[in-house]
Amino acid sequence: MKNCLSIAGSDCSGGAGIQADLKTFSALRCYGMSVITSVVAENTSKVVSVYNLPAKEVENQIDAVFEDIRVDGVKLGMLPTVEIIKSVAEKLKQYKPKFIVCDPVLVATSGDTLSGNKVVSAYKKYIFPIATIITPNIPEAEAFTGLKIKNTEDMKISAQKFIDMGANSVLVKGGHLTGDAVDILFDGKDFHEIRSKRIDSNNTHGTGCTLSSAITAFLANGCNLAKAVKNAKSYLFSAIFISNDLEVGKGHGPVNHFWANTMRDKLYGNLKSKKNYPN
Repeated sequence: MKNCLSIAGSDCSGGAGIQADLKTFSALRCYGMSVITSVVAENTSKVVSVYNLPAKEVENQIDAVFEDIRVDGVKLGMLPTVEIIKSVAEKLKQYKPKFIVCDPVLVATSGDTLSGNKVVSAYKKYIFPIATIITPNIPEAEAFTGLKIKNTEDMKISAQKFIDMGANSVLVKGGHLTGDAVDILFDGKDFHEIRSKRIDSNNTHGTGCTLSSAITAFLANGCNLAKAVKNAKSYLFSAIFISNDLEVGKGHGPVNHFWANTMRDKLYGNLKSKKNYPN
């Protein structure tokens, strides 16, 4: 079994952040570990408060994991301060994990801003050069590039901007646009357009966290970058599609990270009702 580490914020409602990452790692048969950077009091409707941990405590958590456990992939989520960004970058350069997937969390699904302009600059300087891939959504891509993104061509232009800023590869996620859900993967040479049908669902809390941690899991398990992204998007599509059974919260509910179990349960129930399975 591969071991994957999430360095991110904690979502007490369980749908995003560290909690979503650990669920995703488990669903994709990886052993999940966590380093908490920020304690976010949030639910499906709003962010109530954000308490950022001291950078030294983030470093201590990273050391504790790497000194004892083999790490096959790292997912970076919410890095809320310049000090934490510097500390995380220094530690990752020290331990040199093979894969680093960075989901630059600047805005929550509810629309609340979680980080400021200094953090944006620090991401560019310290995280972009060491990350295997950056996975911004449209608002985050606009914050990093200064561009207004209205269509897939704009997404490609912004992707090139990320490479120009020092990123090794980038996945610009098009979930905030209309029509099919189209993401643009760019490795500095080739563009890959990854398209899926848009699902009409209110269960979208933590989709970015889930996608990036799924990419991490697939990379750790031996997929190349394009295959890891495509597999991760397929996993997320099913997690959203089979999330209507989850009636959690009054706002944007979580996706069903364990959708495969749900499908098995439904199949088992149908077979059992037909007496194909013993009681």
